[in-house]
Amino acid sequence: MITFGSARHLRFNRASAIVMLSLFAASSAHAVELIIGEEKVAPGAVFIFEGAPKDMIEPKAKHLDIEQTDVHIEARVNWSEDDKIPESAPPGGFVPYLEVNVAITSQNSGDSAHVTLTPHVNLIDNFHYARNIALPGKASDKYEVVFHVNPPDEFTLAFHKDWIDAYGGASLLKPQTFRYRDVDFEAIAKAARD
Repeated sequence: MITFGSARHLRFNRASAIVMLSLFAASSAHAVELIIGEEKVAPGAVFIFEGAPKDMIEPKAKHLDIEQTDVHIEARVNWSEDDKIPESAPPGGFVPYLEVNVAITSQNSGDSAHVTLTPHVNLIDNFHYARNIALPGKASDKYEVVFHVNPPDEFTLAFHKDWIDAYGGASLLKPQTFRYRDVDFEAIAKAARD
């Protein structure tokens, strides 16, 4: 199933970019993040896709050096705090074991990059999926960003009968694709963390 970001999301992204730029001018770069999109998926998972200033990530052997990257792409995936969620899920808690892949394409040149986000932890967002990336075009280009989210495979997560009965099968969620156009990473790419 492919879900396209709505026009409302695109307007929100542009408006939030303007707000973010004004925050950047008034405060430290640490506070700057670009909300690419927000989505809710059954059974109560909330996705917030972001672009943030690149950061030093350990272990270095598994991540690009900060000088080789332009932005830090993130997917914060948590159980909803205001919708019905699985009985044992902590409201606001991290949804683990997902496979999150991102395709980023310059709408100017057509060049693209594909990355798999890995679980990260920090003091601001706690657990999230992320990766420092090198943009496949200029920072000033507009980008199409497509997030592919797959549930854990059968060897990663097992399901008890009560879950299967309640949610109709042995899966955490259905595969999802979220597409956003006209994403502007320029301010984020120029920002630095404190």
